[in-house]
Amino acid sequence: MSNTLSAGNLLAVPLAPLAGALLAGIFGTKLGGNLLGRKASHTVTILGVFIAFILSAMTLSNVMDGATFNATIYEWMVTGGLRMEIGFMVDGLTAMMMVVVTFVSLMVHIYTIGYMSEDEGYNRFFSYISLFTFAMLMLVMSNNLLQLFFGWEAVGLVSYLLIGFWFKRSTAVFANMKAFLVNRVGDFGFILGIGLLASYTGSLNYTEIFGQANTLVGQTLPGTEWLLLSVIGICLFIGAMGKSAQFPLHVWLPDSMEGPTPISALIHAATMVTAGIFMVARMSPLYELSDTALNFILVIGAITALFMGFLGIIQNDIKRVVAYSTLSQLGYMTVALGASAYSVAVFHLMTHAFFKALLFLAAGSVIIGMHHNQDIRWMGGVRKYMPITWITFLLGSLALIGTPFFSGFYSKDSIIEAVSASTLPAAGFASFAVLAGVFVTAFYSFRVYFLVFHGKERYDQNPDAHGHHDDHHDDAHGHGGTPHESPAVVTLPLVLLAIPSVVIGFLSIDALLFGDFFGSAIVVNDVKHGAMLELRELFHGPVAMAVHGLQTAPFWLALSGVLAAYYMYMVNPAVPAAFARMLKPVMTILENKYYLDWFNENVLARGARGIGIGLWKGGDQGVIEGGIVNASWKLVGAISGLVRKLQSGYIYHYALVMILGIFVLVTMFVWLAK
Repeated sequence: MSNTLSAGNLLAVPLAPLAGALLAGIFGTKLGGNLLGRKASHTVTILGVFIAFILSAMTLSNVMDGATFNATIYEWMVTGGLRMEIGFMVDGLTAMMMVVVTFVSLMVHIYTIGYMSEDEGYNRFFSYISLFTFAMLMLVMSNNLLQLFFGWEAVGLVSYLLIGFWFKRSTAVFANMKAFLVNRVGDFGFILGIGLLASYTGSLNYTEIFGQANTLVGQTLPGTEWLLLSVIGICLFIGAMGKSAQFPLHVWLPDSMEGPTPISALIHAATMVTAGIFMVARMSPLYELSDTALNFILVIGAITALFMGFLGIIQNDIKRVVAYSTLSQLGYMTVALGASAYSVAVFHLMTHAFFKALLFLAAGSVIIGMHHNQDIRWMGGVRKYMPITWITFLLGSLALIGTPFFSGFYSKDSIIEAVSASTLPAAGFASFAVLAGVFVTAFYSFRVYFLVFHGKERYDQNPDAHGHHDDHHDDAHGHGGTPHESPAVVTLPLVLLAIPSVVIGFLSIDALLFGDFFGSAIVVNDVKHGAMLELRELFHGPVAMAVHGLQTAPFWLALSGVLAAYYMYMVNPAVPAAFARMLKPVMTILENKYYLDWFNENVLARGARGIGIGLWKGGDQGVIEGGIVNASWKLVGAISGLVRKLQSGYIYHYALVMILGIFVLVTMFVWLAK
């Protein structure tokens, strides 16, 4: 077999979803005269994503056989020797991401048929999610920073459209604007990092940049003592902080739950929020040269992993609990990146994509079955009404908390081991955070599980039946009533996602972490950062790892979290209320989300508005209009008034002036002659 992949097949991967998005978005809406109905719109978009998935799976198979691709498809522009191109780099890292993105997207597309069946924007929604898939594929397949940035911004744009899909709701409009603005903060750092790389290497191509990486070692940013690679690494990671929702740029993600549930799975599980993790892994040849950047990543990831998990404990909206879980797990991935365990981070990215997409979609199924109630306090006993949703949600939760033999166990425990093996100064704090996070994750995950699927039925006690819910159904089903299982088009994706959520970690850990699957895609300096070497020495197969995991601290912490949740919400429900009273100050902080939203809105946003008003009132109206503009016309008016008085039109006035002028000149000449 050829060692080079087909450029045509690779090009078809992103173009197939794009074609579906254009057909549904133009001809399935008023823009193109509504020529395509609902069935036709979802058919063309699903077909496009299905083609992309099949081609991605074939690509992955070929890559596993040794095939690669790294070439320019189209040269857009050359300026000053800097080439701007569209090209693909397909290796183990890219191929894995392609399969994950297309498979999860395909499941979301199928699921959407049932979930959005009553929504007026049905065709528009399918167009958006298919366009999102195209943008994400362009991001992961790129071989240069320009195309990466295009995909980066494109997924941000489409996520803006999706989060604010129900644009008639003020909360949705606020949420998508919040996501847009916060991500612009991260993107500012990201583009600075790209600019510095382009300036110092003269290229945007990955291969060319990595080839010059060693020449940047020891260089400092002009006018400072800051190491250039550290500045570049931190700037690039600030972009990842926005896109992958790391503290303190995480605030947009929980609010993005205002979008339809399928979006939560697509954006927050496998695709957009993991783009930052993928980018840092791709840039591993640069990050390996800066311990400062790695320490920064470790600290940010550790804070996110632990403190976002705390917020998940107090949430009552089923989607928001899963959203905070996503934040925490992204923190775990980030910690792995900081420990130079890039392959472990990407491994957790993959396993997390499956079980988190499963949890989001299962949560959406619960919302459908509960007649669009999202408050877990008014559920209970749902297990007997929704058996498929129940078992898939349970499997996803077991994977999330790191139960031995489940996919999440292999990736999550590998992160904990890698961080404990790291010698970086920040590794101590990070190790504590990820270990403590195990208990927190288990507690809030099974708090939701027990309150939703077990215990007394409370769905008929909801005091606010018309409260917060996905209102795309326009209350067609009403609120309240007996729960019911979701249709097959909803439950089928749950089953298909549950399978990899259970087995993918067991099947792939050896190849992804200790084999040569990633090859040269990920670079680690084993001499300075030996975490992966230590993991390799400790690994004796997936079965031995799982058996040993039953004896380790993470397992007992996870079990303690499950038991604590069971006791507090099934056996003695008075305990949580007692804790809330005892820890009132802490609860206040958590309920206000560490006051970060307050700080952003009342300090940063208000400060920015104050500066804007100051420049408007003082600068524009005061200085420019009142001073420069008004003063200039008043001066012109005064001069013209004087000139008008001088230009009287009377000849005797002009004669008098001439005589006076001659008198002055003669006087000056006589005076000067002395």
